[in-house]
Amino acid sequence: DNYRFLEGWFNRFPQYKYRDFYIAGESYAGHYVPQLSQLIYRRNKGIARPVINFKGFMVGNAVTNDYYDLIGTFEHWWTHGLISDSTYKRLNDTCPLGSSTHPSAECTQAVNVAYTEFGNIDPYSLNTPPCNATAEMKRNRRGHYPRMKRGYDPCNWMYAIEYFNLPEVQKALHANETRIPYAWNTCSTTVANNWGDAPISMFPIYQELLEAGLRIWVYNGDADAIVPLTATRHTLNALKLPIVTKWYPWYDKEMVAGWSQVYKGLTYVVVRGSGHQMPLLRPRQALIVLDHFLKNKPMPSNGTGVQSS
Repeated sequence: DNYRFLEGWFNRFPQYKYRDFYIAGESYAGHYVPQLSQLIYRRNKGIARPVINFKGFMVGNAVTNDYYDLIGTFEHWWTHGLISDSTYKRLNDTCPLGSSTHPSAECTQAVNVAYTEFGNIDPYSLNTPPCNATAEMKRNRRGHYPRMKRGYDPCNWMYAIEYFNLPEVQKALHANETRIPYAWNTCSTTVANNWGDAPISMFPIYQELLEAGLRIWVYNGDADAIVPLTATRHTLNALKLPIVTKWYPWYDKEMVAGWSQVYKGLTYVVVRGSGHQMPLLRPRQALIVLDHFLKNKPMPSNGTGVQSS
């Protein structure tokens, strides 16, 4: 579907044909971005001047490998004091060998216990307050949407659900033309429970695209508890890529903005203080990461925010 969309988009906007093309996404994009990348790469083989001039991809807080994602996530929860020792053991005993998309009943029960132990926090952004849904909805029941706040609004997903379920919005987007009998949701359990295209690992795709020499960047926010940096680091270690540049801090305005490590064929970046949605939570740092990705330059290792030579 994504590939057909791109074909149609380039036909409608031919001025963008043959330009360098990159794909980026976060969270479950850790699956569909590499999958789409692989499809484009394979269909471009043997074409001297492809219309979709694909160069590489970037994924953030990305679901990549069920086993390493799960053990790394549970490790993060435990080391950050979010769950008890007994729940940590229970999670590791029941979950890692199964599917993260379709977990066993025992794993689901253990995760529910963990979420109860979390308390009222925002696991997508551990450093910011959670959404006070009742108060926010009361303020917005007059039929007006809230003014844009400065900084992160933890209730943004609620506004999206309400907005995209408006009949006039769905009509304008040509959405729900089949009249499905349930409301649209940002993370639909109906879709998840019936999702069949969920391979347990993206490793074969990474290996193929790394061998092809495509540009691959992976990033994490260090305040995300949904797909945390420990999950990604276990995943990257399992790929066993040679290290080109060892772990170092990168800077923005003479302050540490995160950390980075460069592997053969892949660059890893951590964004300090960011949660699951890095461009929303750390927009300035997100722009720096995007700029360096597009220029294929390592993250700046000095205080000026410019990569030293």
